[in-house]
Amino acid sequence: MTRASAHPTPSGRVVVENCAIATVDARDTEYASGHVVVHGNTIESVGPGPAPRDLQGVVRRVDGTGHLATPGLVNTHHHFYQWLTRGLATDHKLFDWLVALYPAWARIDERMAHAAARGSLAMMARGGVTTAVDHHYVFPRGAGDLSGAVIRAAAELGVRFTLARGSMDRGESDGGLPPDFAVETLDEALAATEATIDEHHDASFASMTRIAVAPCSPFSVSTELLRQGAELARRKGVRLHTHGSETVEEERYCRELFGMGPTDYLASAGWLGEDVWMAHCVHMNDSDVEVFARTGTGVAHCPSSNARLGAGIARVTDMLEAGIPVGLGVDGTASNEAGELHTELRNALLVSRLGPHRETALTTRQALRLGTYGGARVLGRHESIGSLEPGKLADLVLWKLDGLGHASIADPVAALVLGPAAPVTLSLVNGRPVVEDGRLRTADEDEIARSTRDEARRLARLARGD
Repeated sequence: MTRASAHPTPSGRVVVENCAIATVDARDTEYASGHVVVHGNTIESVGPGPAPRDLQGVVRRVDGTGHLATPGLVNTHHHFYQWLTRGLATDHKLFDWLVALYPAWARIDERMAHAAARGSLAMMARGGVTTAVDHHYVFPRGAGDLSGAVIRAAAELGVRFTLARGSMDRGESDGGLPPDFAVETLDEALAATEATIDEHHDASFASMTRIAVAPCSPFSVSTELLRQGAELARRKGVRLHTHGSETVEEERYCRELFGMGPTDYLASAGWLGEDVWMAHCVHMNDSDVEVFARTGTGVAHCPSSNARLGAGIARVTDMLEAGIPVGLGVDGTASNEAGELHTELRNALLVSRLGPHRETALTTRQALRLGTYGGARVLGRHESIGSLEPGKLADLVLWKLDGLGHASIADPVAALVLGPAAPVTLSLVNGRPVVEDGRLRTADEDEIARSTRDEARRLARLARGD
């Protein structure tokens, strides 16, 4: 089903030239000085030197001197609602962190979800993200249309979006962590997920909104919800997403309850395949890596969140060598307060080099690929986004690298990945400017900041019972 975007497709040609270009195509083609021509919402040409002067229908020329052009960043895992609970439980491991924060999360409502989504998306967009995923799985009774609120926020800001419609059916009375009023029954979760797909999923090439089926995790949902969720996703032709192998406690839990590790347990419920991606995958043994590679199951690597919660170091180098699709994720901002994917390029490289592969773990170009084409592949969108190539959608970021923080680094990709956060001079999503000169074009950042502050305070009062 094709749905009209909140932002119409632009007409005419936009030319970006005189910039370094990292296309992130299959050959990692780069130009020290080149051009990109965008026609409507599509990349028309990419090449060295300036664009032809006789191009017809040019509505804008952008001089990219001192800049690097890359594909837009793709965030493969996030929890937008957590924007309202940043800076809490800062010294906790995962299970204790969840116990500390669920009393607040269980009281979110539609207004809060919309404000938090706007805050999360605004921060990411300002930092070069053009495609984002929100794994939303908390649906308190009487909270309103939370899925609709998040989808509306993404449309307002003009970011390409996948809602991973999550669910939990194991509350405290069933041995789960969230309060019972914040979980759904099996039938409620499946029916609401299917209704969200029917109302919002757009499978078209240039789609701005897609839906995935996303029960939360092996320790918060029943086996039946996993199994029937996978059946629903495949019947509807959408992707599947969940958390997997995040902590040693999760590994222990699965072995005690199911007699097998997380990968084998998820496989038994139908949760491996080219249409599946899992967040974290920190504690993977050689057998797990092999089965992910054999089945084409993707991974959302979240290095900052994993470090924040002390979860460990994912085997990203081994995964890439095995051929596993790997992208990057911010994760929720209650475990990654920065809320930016740009910083994950650097952190993915640095954290990986703390592991057994040390300085050979990841290169700067591999880090950039994780954040662009790798993420597009994980989401099943690599035919349309993730690299700068003719025929692909015009999701493009122009990074300013001639300022104090970057000008002395000769290699622009190294400057982007290893240097401080680079300012975004221009970000196009579907050919439309979303960020210019470091500021959002599609929303008022100051208004978003005020709204998220007010909603965070309201949520804190509700959680205290005020």
